[in-house]
Amino acid sequence: MFKADRITSERKNRRATSFWRIVAILALMAAFVSIFLSNAKTSSRIGKYSGHIARVNINGFITGDQKVISLLERIEKSSRAKAVIVRINSPGGTTVGSEALYEALRKISKKKPVVAVMGSVAASGGYIAALGTDHIVARGNTITGSIGVIFQWPEVGKLMNTIGVKMETIKSGPQKAEPDLYQPLKPEVRRVLEESVEDSFMWFKGLVKERRKLSMADTVRLSDGRVYTGRQAVKEKLIDEIGGEDTGLAWLQKVKKIDKSLKVLDWELPSVTQNVGLSLSLLQGSLEAVGLGKVAQNLAPAFQNSTRNLDGLLVVWQPAIK
Repeated sequence: MFKADRITSERKNRRATSFWRIVAILALMAAFVSIFLSNAKTSSRIGKYSGHIARVNINGFITGDQKVISLLERIEKSSRAKAVIVRINSPGGTTVGSEALYEALRKISKKKPVVAVMGSVAASGGYIAALGTDHIVARGNTITGSIGVIFQWPEVGKLMNTIGVKMETIKSGPQKAEPDLYQPLKPEVRRVLEESVEDSFMWFKGLVKERRKLSMADTVRLSDGRVYTGRQAVKEKLIDEIGGEDTGLAWLQKVKKIDKSLKVLDWELPSVTQNVGLSLSLLQGSLEAVGLGKVAQNLAPAFQNSTRNLDGLLVVWQPAIK
């Protein structure tokens, strides 16, 4: 009898032990899942497998980086992204980069509604990006506009003469490698560059006229390069509404009938490292060759701060540096 009681007791103990082991394992699993889902990035990734509104942030100089364009292409093809909010905080960038960004947003717009929400600055190339969307929202004090094209380079001929360095050039034609930062600008070179700037400027104005449904007279009047506050821009019909992301979201829900239950999830853009332009690289090399390496090193931050590290035509708003 004693032996039978002992066997029964042992069985009860084993069952109790197994029960609490299972409870402990389930508790650990629940804790793991809770921590896993509490991570914002993880939740965002999981959410992308269900219906949602995609949020994209366009910050800093616009260069048309292929990783950025590829991300927008993935959003375009995603059946789960039902609409897109593009948050823009950029003074602009290269003309080519802004053009690529505009075209990528127009492709998305053909399949799903896209709204732009401007931040502190959305000027020049930043405004071009906004034109690629279906609806533009800005704060009352947002800086936008700056409809124009600029081409800048340093002319350092006098500096090179002062330090006793002369640059020699052999080229195949009179317009090759122009403008020459070591020589004063020639009249014929100025004419060619002005034609290029004017061609890109006409393209920019055409976008404004078409996308904002303005008359040619109003387009010309608004395209003198000035910047506008959000309040001025809405009055001139350069944007649609004053507000923030909630305003853009309300427009998507009311006008485009986007489900109010859909969450807004971030599609993160890769970070982009900007390199100095060719003109600055040549100037740095020249200074280093004559023993002015420290001067060359100090040039890069100065050029980066004034956006002159971007070679080619620019659509960028920047306060003039004299």
